[in-house]
Amino acid sequence: MEESSPFSSASAPHPITPNAGALGTPQMRFGKIDDLGSRVAVAVDAARNYLFSQQHEEGYWCGELEADTTLESDYILLHTLLGTGSQARFDKAARYILNHQNEDGGWSVYAGGPSNISASVKAYFGLKLAGFTTDHPALARARKKILEMGGVTEVNTFTKIYLCFFGQYDYDAVPAVPPEIVLFPNWFWFNIYEISSWSRAILVPLSICYAKKPFKKIPDEMGVEELFVGGRDKSRMHLHWAKKRISWRNFFLVLDRIAHWAERVHIRPLRSIALRQAEKWMLERFEMSDGLGAIYPSMLNAIIALRCLGYSVDDPQFIRALDEFEKLGIEEGDTFRMQPCMSPVWDTAYALFALAEAGVPATDPRLVKCADWILQKQVRKPGDWKIKNPKGEPGGWYFEFNNEFYPDVDDSAMVCLALSRVEHSNGRYQRESVQRAIDWILSMQCKDGGWASFDKDNDRMVFQYVPFADHNAMLDPATVDITGRILECLATYGYDQNHPAVKRAIKFIRKQQEPDGSWFGRWGVNYIYGTMQVLRGLEAMAVDRNDPMIQQAAEWLRSVQNADGGWGETVGAYDDPNLRGQGDSTASQTAWAIMGLLAVGDTRSECVARGMAYLLRTQNKDGSWDEAFYTGTGFPRVFYLMYHLYREYFPLIALTTYSKVMAEKNTN
Repeated sequence: MEESSPFSSASAPHPITPNAGALGTPQMRFGKIDDLGSRVAVAVDAARNYLFSQQHEEGYWCGELEADTTLESDYILLHTLLGTGSQARFDKAARYILNHQNEDGGWSVYAGGPSNISASVKAYFGLKLAGFTTDHPALARARKKILEMGGVTEVNTFTKIYLCFFGQYDYDAVPAVPPEIVLFPNWFWFNIYEISSWSRAILVPLSICYAKKPFKKIPDEMGVEELFVGGRDKSRMHLHWAKKRISWRNFFLVLDRIAHWAERVHIRPLRSIALRQAEKWMLERFEMSDGLGAIYPSMLNAIIALRCLGYSVDDPQFIRALDEFEKLGIEEGDTFRMQPCMSPVWDTAYALFALAEAGVPATDPRLVKCADWILQKQVRKPGDWKIKNPKGEPGGWYFEFNNEFYPDVDDSAMVCLALSRVEHSNGRYQRESVQRAIDWILSMQCKDGGWASFDKDNDRMVFQYVPFADHNAMLDPATVDITGRILECLATYGYDQNHPAVKRAIKFIRKQQEPDGSWFGRWGVNYIYGTMQVLRGLEAMAVDRNDPMIQQAAEWLRSVQNADGGWGETVGAYDDPNLRGQGDSTASQTAWAIMGLLAVGDTRSECVARGMAYLLRTQNKDGSWDEAFYTGTGFPRVFYLMYHLYREYFPLIALTTYSKVMAEKNTN
């Protein structure tokens, strides 16, 4: 940057009425079925009390959302770039980063995972920016591991661009992200609405940064020259061509080279128009949201983009953007960490559902207060989803506290499920809200019969070969885990197998089943989650339990149970499908497996009893559970999450479902 740089619809078949018969009545009596049954009743009571203890005064739940150390590394990078950093805060973030270093010297993207090159380079650079020197033992070990993994040239696109901000990588060698992409019309083969909503929110501000090419000079000793294998001058920093000459990767690399050539010779006739449009797009989505997209990477990029556009640090837009970003931070003792976003709507819907299933009356003031809070979060204005779904009317819910442009189908279905278990004081208001949500959900069904998260038919798979798409989340295709939840939701409100949308959804699910009987989990780790979601949806829709796909899925769940009675699955299953269903037992994944088996009517095998025994044995005295591993998914193979409340409400659902099923069995 020059010296002026600031850095120097479908309707329901009848009115919405919860169908209690699909999933059981909201309340449940806990009789003494046997010794296990009585122990379960005690555990349910403790878990219920603990979950209530986590409820906020306003009625919602919001557990911590934990991710990897790239967030703390980027936090240090951002404030160094802005010149707004606090050394005391840097020291705490650095201490948190060091606490998560692997024995081999690198950093992973999930607990217990192998060292990841991008996470390791970011951590190394972040520590140097925080004041660590090259000869520090932690950096010496990290440097050795990074060079073993191929050095800094092997990191992903976003990491390379961030390094460019400090002169540690060449702008000419990173994939081009020209702001002109915002000018492509919606009917054009490639436009920003053909990529996932989160990629859109990340890339638009990043394109502004790419165009402005900010540069912050740092002392040589803070750089990462030593991370280039053979030295920076000898490294091949450009992206490699695919071995197959005629391929989509090479096609997009040709376009990338053309874009870089145009940058070098300053052939950019639409650049000023594109920057104004990108700025306008970004500022519009600041409104009614907790920062752009309400997620960490887009919020960070937006802050940098604002400075690139000349906004001062005391400009109201900049102050607000930075304030929303800082709200994600958690300062605890001598460490500081960042959350990737907040999950109040998701956690609240699940907590409400779990507590109501656990026997809390539908009129309980605590649940009614919760319902009142969540009803106020319903989206009533069009967002980005409207581009590919012009006939749909607003009615969904988002994930965070405020994110009006980006409601998602999964949250919307879960909120509807939760609301079916509570009686709000304004029944008409509740029914109308759910009706709007159901209509919106149905309008979002994809052509293949499934449902995606934020967009409709966002599945042009060729775009995963775009050079800057190496975050493995360029698209938002339909998934079986979300589709399974939609079926459970629709069944709760009276839909059955005869509805056209349901028929198409079941066909989609049947087609997506893996050869071993499991289903892939896009939003939870991994096949255990996907299989559970599908089985609950099929049960709710009264699909014959003797159907081969259901029996095969149940048998797969039984086959992957651990010796300790629990279930677990490593995040590594996304990289190696042979690891599906394998991993140390966790409370949430054990609960998922039990929920899946109970959905197929498995009350006689030892698997469920042993799984229940595992949950009872590992429950803490206060009614909670501990969980050391990540069971939530952000971007498969790239970014994972630990939802701190997953270990609480999923076991509670599993325990209460077991009690209900066994009570019904003894009654019949």
